Amino acid sequence: MEDGNSPYDPAQGDWKTLVTFFSPTEAYLLRGCLQAGGVPAAVADAHLVQSYTLLAGAIPVRVMVPEHRMAEAEAVVKAFQRGDFSLDETDPEAP
Repeated sequence: MEDGNSPYDPAQGDWKTLVTFFSPTEAYLLRGCLQAGGVPAAVADAHLVQSYTLLAGAIPVRVMVPEHRMAEAEAVVKAFQRGDFSLDETDPEAP
């Protein structure tokens, strides 16, 4: 896992695109949330978008998960959108 992507496991099925972003940062953030939730995830095309920023609108960054984990991944995305992964700013012990 040198690049941060989860390793491929043929038993989980082929990688499928879960969502796309125009910002690699957003894709990496969601990948981390998916992995923290126990779902293998990978980011694809981020380096291409960063190298050719003029093409960013035509080549979105993909967040991919194994097809057999798609329903679980969609639940994590909904939790992410609800803000379940956000930090509590009122907590004095928070970093």
